[in-house]
Amino acid sequence: MINDLHQQGLSISAIARKVGCDRKTVKKYIERGLEAPCYGPRAARSTVLDPYTAYLTERVAAFPDLSRRRLLRENPEHSPAPKT
Repeated sequence: MINDLHQQGLSISAIARKVGCDRKTVKKYIERGLEAPCYGPRAARSTVLDPYTAYLTERVAAFPDLSRRRLLRENPEHSPAPKT
């Protein structure tokens, strides 16, 4: 993409703005004849809340106005250890 834009006559600064990276990076790719890497979507990582997702979804669906504090108070075994 960077090389294509450069062949179309765009300046390095214009290419950097369009692609969303630094102009020095654009210059490096043009000088070396490289194509910018194209990354795919990352795999989802597990979170601390994953074991409680079903419970939280059920409670919020039933009572949309519930606060986080209320959810923790009503079911203490789902709450994390208290901060000290």
